[in-house]
Amino acid sequence: MESKQLKWAYLTVLALVWGSSFILIKKGLIGLTALQVGSLRIIFAAIFLLLIGFKSLSKIPKQKWKYIALTSLFGTFIPAFLFAIAETELDSSVTAILNSLTPLNTLILGATVFSVGFHKKQLLGVFIGLLGSLLLVFNGAMNHPEQNYYYAILVIIASVCYALNVNLIKRFLSDLSPVSITTGNFLVLLLPSLAILYLTDFSSVIHVEKVQHSILFIMILGVVGTGIANILFFKLIQMSSPVFATSVTYLIPVVAFFWGLLDNEILTPVQFFGAFVILIGVYLSAKK
Repeated sequence: MESKQLKWAYLTVLALVWGSSFILIKKGLIGLTALQVGSLRIIFAAIFLLLIGFKSLSKIPKQKWKYIALTSLFGTFIPAFLFAIAETELDSSVTAILNSLTPLNTLILGATVFSVGFHKKQLLGVFIGLLGSLLLVFNGAMNHPEQNYYYAILVIIASVCYALNVNLIKRFLSDLSPVSITTGNFLVLLLPSLAILYLTDFSSVIHVEKVQHSILFIMILGVVGTGIANILFFKLIQMSSPVFATSVTYLIPVVAFFWGLLDNEILTPVQFFGAFVILIGVYLSAKK
């Protein structure tokens, strides 16, 4: 498969996987707290990655570990907890919509902090995608006034973290394999996540049936939606641009909407129009 076709294939797979992550978080929150969801997600991903990628850790030079630690913090640790906390108040589909701010933040940080060049069409695409996202958000707020939209700030912070993460990977870790980067990330995060889980008194509720069901959802999220997906995402960053890689966040809401429908989250015609606008934005932002 040609490189151009391959990057679009990666983008599609990531959209399907990460678009399903928000409903898995929602199901996990039925029996678990937000801190337990965030920590278990990281722990399951770490165990899986260490099993398949432990040998790849030796390929990480000593001077690169500081960047591995930074990308683990901004790319996984902070967002994992922010998204779980945000979904205690917001619908999974709305959270996915707000996540689509990531390409805009990536472009801004890339240009202002990392001196990454961009084209006018890319900038236009990002703003069109952002417009579609705002259309979805405001329409959702009108239809769900009972939800606390201050929690949306947490998702915006997470999108800034993701934007910083992809620029760091593109600048400092492009010479490492995606498996090495991902496994290194989760090795760094394993002990802090175990400590947080212990402090939540998790052992006292693990025997409860609904808690066990929630753990199953988060296990799927950790292994597939975090471990495997991060490997694909880092590969996508290396073979394309940070803006193209993060444009997956424009497609994620489309997948999340359909999961929301199955879970009785109401969608309006305006929201579907917003999703169409987002797709136009991702097409333009991907053009060179």
